[in-house]
Amino acid sequence: MIAKQPAVKRYIVTLSFEERERLNTLIQKDTSPARQVLKARILLKADASEAGVAWSDGEIAEALDTSIDTIARTRQQLVEGGIDAALTRKHSPNSARKRIFDGAAEAKLIALACSAPPKGRKRWTLTLLETAVVQLNIVDRASDNTIGRTLKKTFSSLTSRSNGSSRRRPTPPS
Repeated sequence: MIAKQPAVKRYIVTLSFEERERLNTLIQKDTSPARQVLKARILLKADASEAGVAWSDGEIAEALDTSIDTIARTRQQLVEGGIDAALTRKHSPNSARKRIFDGAAEAKLIALACSAPPKGRKRWTLTLLETAVVQLNIVDRASDNTIGRTLKKTFSSLTSRSNGSSRRRPTPPS
């Protein structure tokens, strides 16, 4: 079944010989990311130059098992931004959240976790660290999950008794 097609293609793909060679090389490499390989195949099938096959979006969608919207976006990215824009994902700096713990705050958190626990406690818990970092004005707010992820980046687990290594202890002879 061929998917629906737009009435008029707004973005016509015409690849040069060098671009076709680059896309073919990318497809043949085993180390290329799947998304790049898919987009390279889309562009090669959509190529309307003399060397291209100029398939319709519906034919490409059926052959490559992808959506027509993906094909239309790939065409648009090639025409508006070039081959590199079509093959690589654009990263929006606005999409990523700002880190709660920067380098200095992370160092203070680690120092706090390595210090003596509060009175009446044997060790620091993530909840205790959560309240302590806010009370000490290290950060404005932080969840125990964030603190756990931040501490997990260090070599050893600072809030538990073991150091996180997975070496087996020898079993005593029976």
